[in-house]
Amino acid sequence: MGSEQQIAFFLRELKDGDTWRRAAAAKGLGRVGRDEHAGVLVGVADDRAPEVREAVAAGLGRLGVAEAGRTVLPALMGDEDPWVRRRASRAAIRLGLDGPEVVDAFSRLLRDPDHHLRINALDGLGALGVPGSVPGLVALLGDREPAVWGRARVLVYRFRDDPAVWAEVVRTAERGEADARVRALELLPGQWTERLRDSLVTGLRDASARLRIAVAGRLSDVEAAQTQDALVGALEAERDAKVAAVLLRGLGRRGEERVSGPAGRWLGDAMAGPAAADALGAAGTRTAAGMLRMALVDPALPGRTRAAVAKAVGQAGRWDAVWLLLPLLDDPDGDVRAGAVAGLGTLVDDGLRPWERRSVARALVAHLAADPNTVWQTHNALIGLAEALPGLRRTVDRTPSADVRAAALSLLDTYNATDENTGVDLARFVHGLDDPDDTVRFHATEGLAHWLATTGKPPQGERRLRARLTALASADAVAATRAAADEALRTLDGYRP
Repeated sequence: MGSEQQIAFFLRELKDGDTWRRAAAAKGLGRVGRDEHAGVLVGVADDRAPEVREAVAAGLGRLGVAEAGRTVLPALMGDEDPWVRRRASRAAIRLGLDGPEVVDAFSRLLRDPDHHLRINALDGLGALGVPGSVPGLVALLGDREPAVWGRARVLVYRFRDDPAVWAEVVRTAERGEADARVRALELLPGQWTERLRDSLVTGLRDASARLRIAVAGRLSDVEAAQTQDALVGALEAERDAKVAAVLLRGLGRRGEERVSGPAGRWLGDAMAGPAAADALGAAGTRTAAGMLRMALVDPALPGRTRAAVAKAVGQAGRWDAVWLLLPLLDDPDGDVRAGAVAGLGTLVDDGLRPWERRSVARALVAHLAADPNTVWQTHNALIGLAEALPGLRRTVDRTPSADVRAAALSLLDTYNATDENTGVDLARFVHGLDDPDDTVRFHATEGLAHWLATTGKPPQGERRLRARLTALASADAVAATRAAADEALRTLDGYRP
């Protein structure tokens, strides 16, 4: 059957066929018809059967006659049948229809119960480059469907310079539905927090945990005493662990002493426990220190929480912190061991007491070789601890682990610490230049470069050393090793008269 015969058949079916035949004819005419047949489809756009009206919308979209589509598609976008609305809205997008009627039709669909139609509305408005109904658009920030609220957020951000859109975002952030408020707050920059403070404080008591989390996070940077009072009060009343964790972290960053009571109640919670520990460490009160001591040896607490407690003990830095943390380096829980290393590292950074330095150095050097999961964390804790250097030299000479060897060599670097035996470390760096492991070779090369710069002593066997460094500076070595080798060669060149 040729196209003319098909068209004639479809025209007859549109006039005399039953519902399904009329619908098939409308679709077929849209597929094989010509521009002049758009008027025929417009003529049956008010068919009593929704299947036919849907097919008319689809057919008009395929024919591509925008003026014909403009006469009926906006009305079909408001049809009582969702499938008709869906087809009509897609056809309007396909035809690139514009004008007030089309914008109004898309705006109405922003509130459609069918989420596919809300998506079509957002796509249509985006294609037209207009926000449509501003309240309807911004309200979709709280939509349950990610495909809807994601598109809405993109459009709101796109039209953020429109005063009406921005005003609606602010209104929604202050008193919209909970989910919409959360996403509106995400769109508002930090300088809006002060203006929104009263509504944010009210939001601390909202029924939505998501909103309480959002406003608590936003208020945590506000310095006003009244705001801090509100956050403390919210923490005391909070029953949701995720919200409590946000409140504890925010108050902890400020060293708020009043967290001690609420934080103690949350220490046993798997979600909020680590944040509670951090807050107690930052509070630094005698009460907080007592809670941390008890939590440190409580086997009922999760490992992550005890690890956070160990870090907090180091942060608090009280007189017994070192002696509380050293035994934890042998704890069976890897998280706890890592927390103890972190706590000791903080104590080293803040300055150990003279009688603590040797004990901490010995324990951390032993831990460096004993726990493969915390090698570089232990390395960081040892930086600057000259009392560790004798043990580190033995570790470099004896360890079979390339990772431990690299970490120990790095700590022998004169930029980290020196002692009266630093001069003998040159041989270890030179030996490390031939190590089979890339990381060891890098730290050996870097340590050698720094040793040469610090001591100012030309080494024995300079010719052989120069040849090895030249090889490491070639393109075959990793970039960091090449740079360190170049640095060492420049230092050697500086020794020449």
